[in-house]
Amino acid sequence: MSYRRESPVQAFFRSFFASILAIVVLVVVVGGVAYWKMNEKPDIDDHSYLVVDIYGDILEYPPLGGVVAELMGGEPETLHRVLANLEKAALDERIEGVVMKISSTNGAGYGMIEEMREGIRKVREAGKKVYAFSDAIDRRSLLLASACDSVFVPRTAYVEFMGFAVTSAHIRGTLEKLGIRANLHKIKDYKSAAEVVTRKDMSAEARENLEWMLDEYWDVYVEALMENRGLTEDEIVRLMEHALFTAEEAKAAGLVDDLLYWDELERRLKSEEDDELRTVSQPVYAEVEPEDLGLKGEKKIAVVHAQGMIAGRQSKVDPVWGVLMGHESVVADLRRARLDEDVAAVVFRVDSGGGEALASDLIGHEVEVVSGAKPIVVSMVDVAASGGYHVSYRATRIVADALTLTGSIGSISAKFNVNEFHQKLGITHDFVTKGPMALMWSGYRDFSERERERFEENHWADFNAWLSDIADHRGMTFEEAEKLAQGRVWSGRQGKANGLVDEVGGLDRAIALARELAEIPADEKVTVVHYPEPQCLVDMILGGGDVSAAGRWAVYRLIRHDLVETWNRLAGRPLCLMDWIAVE
Repeated sequence: MSYRRESPVQAFFRSFFASILAIVVLVVVVGGVAYWKMNEKPDIDDHSYLVVDIYGDILEYPPLGGVVAELMGGEPETLHRVLANLEKAALDERIEGVVMKISSTNGAGYGMIEEMREGIRKVREAGKKVYAFSDAIDRRSLLLASACDSVFVPRTAYVEFMGFAVTSAHIRGTLEKLGIRANLHKIKDYKSAAEVVTRKDMSAEARENLEWMLDEYWDVYVEALMENRGLTEDEIVRLMEHALFTAEEAKAAGLVDDLLYWDELERRLKSEEDDELRTVSQPVYAEVEPEDLGLKGEKKIAVVHAQGMIAGRQSKVDPVWGVLMGHESVVADLRRARLDEDVAAVVFRVDSGGGEALASDLIGHEVEVVSGAKPIVVSMVDVAASGGYHVSYRATRIVADALTLTGSIGSISAKFNVNEFHQKLGITHDFVTKGPMALMWSGYRDFSERERERFEENHWADFNAWLSDIADHRGMTFEEAEKLAQGRVWSGRQGKANGLVDEVGGLDRAIALARELAEIPADEKVTVVHYPEPQCLVDMILGGGDVSAAGRWAVYRLIRHDLVETWNRLAGRPLCLMDWIAVE
């Protein structure tokens, strides 16, 4: 029998077309599944309980990666979904009540906790019960749980109740060992982020700032527990001296209400005619459209979400830095809201500790452009400080949570001289230059005296221009603004008192204020739309989104979460991740 051998060209085209066919089949199958999922209405029984699981990373809004990230196990819970579901649950006749399943191992900051507490309050005001269940509860998670009707823990739960602490980390000694010198200029004494590389301990100014911030945390916390748990300040202090509680001790102290395992709680809540408790999860309930519950009107309020470190052009997930806010991405969303004739007002939702000054200014400029066309209200979440305040102050109004970290109006600019470090590795450098200042930004030498002079003059000029603009937009003199600057960090309550923000409140208040500024009658319904819009799987596969963002989120999650979890297990202690704002 004879046969003809396939040529390399024929083999290539056969493989090529087979690959194309496989991709087409994959897109059709995935597209069909995605279409079915998008158009499938969630089946929710009457007398169901919404279960909100507060565990692990909590972001303000879904990160890039969408459903691909979720399939990879990398998408965290978001404040956006929690608040939206609580709002719907308050109105949905099928929802009997809510169970907040809260772990001390969660990434929600105090601003987020405040807003979740407000969402819980609205459900309770609608006449529905909200219960908290936690197998590991600490001071921060108790603040959230205390907003509920009752707090339950199993008999073997970890219960910790301790005071507040802030730890500062310093790497100056490490840099000295490596032979790396920081050529740094900060504006000014309270800009303590610079102390990570310039000092081996806190400065007096940094300590002063942290002390007045802890006073704020303490006051708000004590007020909440006095109202929700009936504890006096003296009783709170006494309980904190005990620190570690058995579940029985926590119940006797009034920190929790009863000791129940999850199955026992289910039996307590289920109706007599049902064999088991009817529940609906966060992801499933998120599929319920707000308009199905009457949350729809002709006019729109656009909520533009901006979170993470401010850096670069495009928003993305970085394996080391996490979620990044890119100026072109945010500007595009703000512009889209501005140009939409059906959008009566904009809420700019900011959750960022800052980043690049230029990128911050470009976003802030677009905020000012929007303010010239329609009202724009900034809603600050956990933190909107430094660059986070830079993107905010040109809005029509600013609303912050009571414990939002804001202000930090200061600046840090630096280069690092790594020449000695390179020499230790056997690496040397030589130069050829033409013209003055050619090596000013070289990482292999310190600034010369003249270079240092120009560096600091330019830094002060940029900062003073920024501070002058803040003063103009906030109705202050330069001298008044200067007293609030120099890197000082304020709470939302303090910001309201000193004029950096206009009102204390969460997203609900920001939306209500946007309605008022747009002169929308209080009894007229509006539709709230959110940017950037979440992307479906088909969009991402066909190039409508950044598929690689899912991979980057998964890597970041490994670095930030899984490795920390492994370390804590090796250390032989209960897993309790530190608050991301470093308040312990």
